[in-house]
Amino acid sequence: MDNVPNPPENPESDLASRFPTAYTILFCLIAVVAALSWIIPAGQYERVMNDEVGREVAVPGTYETVAPNPQGFVDVILAPTAGFYDPDSYTANAIDVALFVLFLGGFLGVMNATGAIDTGIRSAMRHLKGHEIWMIPILMTLFALGGTTYGMAEETLAFYAILVPVILAAGYDAVTGVAIILIGAGIGVLGSTINPFATVIAANAASIPFTDGIILRFILLIGGLLICIAYVMRYARRVKADPSRSVVSKQWAAHRKLFLEAHEEEMHSASLTRTQIISLIIFGITFAVMIWGVSSQGWWMARMGALFFGAAILIGLIARLGEKELTGSFVDGARDLLGVALVVGLARGIVVIMEQGMIADTILHSAETSLGGLPELAFINLMFWIEVGMSFFVPSSSGLAVLSMPILAPLADFANVGRDLVVTAYQSANGLVNLINPTFAVVVGGLAIGRVSYDRWLAFIWPLLLILTVFISVVISLGTML
Repeated sequence: MDNVPNPPENPESDLASRFPTAYTILFCLIAVVAALSWIIPAGQYERVMNDEVGREVAVPGTYETVAPNPQGFVDVILAPTAGFYDPDSYTANAIDVALFVLFLGGFLGVMNATGAIDTGIRSAMRHLKGHEIWMIPILMTLFALGGTTYGMAEETLAFYAILVPVILAAGYDAVTGVAIILIGAGIGVLGSTINPFATVIAANAASIPFTDGIILRFILLIGGLLICIAYVMRYARRVKADPSRSVVSKQWAAHRKLFLEAHEEEMHSASLTRTQIISLIIFGITFAVMIWGVSSQGWWMARMGALFFGAAILIGLIARLGEKELTGSFVDGARDLLGVALVVGLARGIVVIMEQGMIADTILHSAETSLGGLPELAFINLMFWIEVGMSFFVPSSSGLAVLSMPILAPLADFANVGRDLVVTAYQSANGLVNLINPTFAVVVGGLAIGRVSYDRWLAFIWPLLLILTVFISVVISLGTML
């Protein structure tokens, strides 16, 4: 690691130190949505159970105003707590995600206590020397495959603490590590092909086969992935050549101290012991089982958390950590990710306020009325931007599908646009917004684990967002001509 240059002193002020934390941003958004509940009229659609979707869906043409329920100071204070377990929600509860994060932190704490991860990183860097850049396209493709097939999102939180040290050891910055995971899985969700939590649910809600429009979604997936890989690789090369060009150059030393410094002197000499090799094998098997369980067995956060809990115990026993060291390491690891778990509840609190304030359906009704009578090209592009706006309030792909598709998809019949194109516009908009969405626990959680502030992430990703927006608009516009 001696050949990795340190960034020069930057005379500019440290924006990250002045920019509000994720906690402040999310709480302010809760207050803003509460204020909107005093301004936006309350309204509601009738809902019926859809057995294919497995949830209640809105009935088109049944919107009516209802008695307002403006959210006050007490509701704002209660929102973060309600965000963890609110039962009357379009989206999944956050308590299971938060608990999964804590179990994951405990698992990583036990792994760190064995020293296997640090030694494994050093060994990998010795073998990859001179070819580290190829980690980016390989890993981003793997994460994209997870996103397009089973909606890989919350599951990615398990990978940040593993990958960021590897990327730092290779001479890149923390943003590169976060981008590989967040953008890789995100572009997969944006170009979902058989994702049951986005494409399948949305298609069912739109009353069409989920395979309709799959060719166009493959174009979005492959084209979007190539754009993102090129963008991240270009940034990574620039940062490695000149660390001062990193958007987190002021945090370079802090990131290295947090993720690498304690073991940097041993980087070239340490080798894995037999116990550490066994621990790493179990470590890899654990992640493989998690992916298998989620993609084919219907696992969710409870089973994933139990998997990491059991694996932590097994690794602790094999490494002979002892009862006190094993439990202490687990608790310390969970403590490291406690802030991430709290962010999850805050993010969901925004949705709770919107739903309790009875303004979600009013926003949807406004979209319904604004789309009537438009020509094909204008219709599908306006549909995309409406879904972009709604995605900020309902980040869950399945939640947004259930909320919007029963209302908006039938409007495509009057505009002479295929309903499959409406589904494509919805998932593209939701996937694009969820690369930066501050109400999405995966974004704020991943940034928190990678120690990248939200403003620095925006500074890195905004050009890519513009490129992807143009690309999506061109693809869905061409879709109206097919």
